[in-house]
Amino acid sequence: MIPLFPPYPKTNSFLYSPSSFFHRYCHYKGSSPDSTPTRFNNLLNDTTQTNNLKHVSQIHAQLITNDIISISFLFNNLLNSYAKCGLINRSLLLLSTAGDDVSKNVVAWTTLVTRIFHSRKPFEALSLFSQMRCSGVVPNQFTFSAALPACGDTEILVNGKQLHCLVWKLGLETHLFVCSALIDMYAKCCDMVSAEKVFDEMPERNVVSWNSMITGFLRNEFYDRGVEFFKEVIRESSVFPNEVSFLNALSACAKIGTVEFGRQVHGVVVKHGLETLSYVRNSLIDMYCKCGGFNNAVELFQIRGDSQSDVVSWNIMVSGFISNNKFEDACNLFWIMRREGLKLDEASYSSALNASACLSTLNQGILIHDQIIKSGFVRNACVLSSLITMYSKCGSLIDAFRVFEETKDRNVICWTAMITAYQQHGYVNQVIESFQEMIGDGMKPNYVTFVTVLSACGHAGLVEEGFAYFDSMTKIYGVNPGHEHYACMVDLLGRAGRLDEAKRFIESMPIKPKPSIWGALLGACKNYDNLEMGKEVAAKLFELEPDNPGNYVLLSNIYRDKGRLEEADQIRRLMGVNGIRKARGCSWIDVKNKILCV
Repeated sequence: MIPLFPPYPKTNSFLYSPSSFFHRYCHYKGSSPDSTPTRFNNLLNDTTQTNNLKHVSQIHAQLITNDIISISFLFNNLLNSYAKCGLINRSLLLLSTAGDDVSKNVVAWTTLVTRIFHSRKPFEALSLFSQMRCSGVVPNQFTFSAALPACGDTEILVNGKQLHCLVWKLGLETHLFVCSALIDMYAKCCDMVSAEKVFDEMPERNVVSWNSMITGFLRNEFYDRGVEFFKEVIRESSVFPNEVSFLNALSACAKIGTVEFGRQVHGVVVKHGLETLSYVRNSLIDMYCKCGGFNNAVELFQIRGDSQSDVVSWNIMVSGFISNNKFEDACNLFWIMRREGLKLDEASYSSALNASACLSTLNQGILIHDQIIKSGFVRNACVLSSLITMYSKCGSLIDAFRVFEETKDRNVICWTAMITAYQQHGYVNQVIESFQEMIGDGMKPNYVTFVTVLSACGHAGLVEEGFAYFDSMTKIYGVNPGHEHYACMVDLLGRAGRLDEAKRFIESMPIKPKPSIWGALLGACKNYDNLEMGKEVAAKLFELEPDNPGNYVLLSNIYRDKGRLEEADQIRRLMGVNGIRKARGCSWIDVKNKILCV
């Protein structure tokens, strides 16, 4: 293979001049040193492929020496080359010191906005976009294709609407790429109404715009709408669905558990010849695991063929075993992965630890911990949080705390895992102290953190403190309460005996209460022998989840505690009429390295 550049001389390589480099390159390419700007541009293109900063600097010097740096396409290519080498600041400096004729070039600004956005610096990209506007440069469709995704990553809807207004002002509202970027921006900012309006007003649509809508619905948990849009894509004769379309559809199926529609999607995947793609096959396996078609997932996994060494498919199967309560099989599959010589990643170890935690097998967890140390994942925050959870669920809070103490770069997941460990073991004071310490450490609590803290307040009877934390979710930390948080608050009031207050709290909720929320109130009615409210709440639960035996048992026990044995027996008979049985209690024991249920 011929190298892109001839090797430097071994002597005085540090003093190898840009001029000498350029002459050697021209000789290598068979052209004269006084080459045209096009040849300089080709040289920059070749150099960009190697991301060699030294070569870019040498070409930069040649452009200055030959007084052709002000040529637009050369200047833009030079900016792009510096940015690709990771020196965005040098590109910005070069743009700021350029003449007016160059600095007014929209392509140059667009190049830098795009590069900064791809460097995962959305705020800096938007700031540069603002500077471009202040300098009098008018953005084009390519500029908005970079600025709008950056705005979406910031999740600041106001800025996105300002950009949308500018799109209309410049007459780009019908451009296909700009409209797709607008849909993506609105979806990331949780405004699917505006996203759908943009989509409906598009004069022309392609598969990217359709996929943007489906992805947006999935991002905002409107899975049914995502499925509807996928069906429209299939019916659309002018649009040919691609692998992204199928991945989104399978993801929606996995979320809502519609195995029948998932099988239909599988058939369309086979029809389009995409079943051989590893990531499509992995999505199919994941969908079947989560939709009750576990046997289909196993069959797909066993005929994976070329993807036999794909660790992702193995990880999905381990997670599938866990989600189908086959924890021992999940652990066994993990050790098979080790024997097969697969390169395990953080998901492999986290899933195996999760299976061990569900089985409460401390010895199994310790063995996996040994493998984590040997493989060098001992500093991975995701794996460490799984270790904390495993030790906690296996009853070893000391080991969980030791792992937490040895974690140097703690993120919110590690903090939440440790706070949850304290809560599971009943150490309420440590839950509150750790939460305050996490806040003092500059960490922003997430959705799960507040569920744990509110649950701890409920078990400790800290009503006022619980409401203070609940109010701080939106006012201070920007976390919108979900059903789990409302259930914790109802449980908090119910444990304190404030049943009427708990009922009013449910009725004032901005979201429709799920069975878990009414179930918390029914449990409180049982604890405080409130039969009248218990009957009312149980009636709601019988409608919401008619197959849950726990609700019938709770209401029957309330009647029995009140001495109304006939009504209690009537509720029990109603269970038999409806074909509902309460599962018998069981225990897991470890006998000769096998888990038995007795």
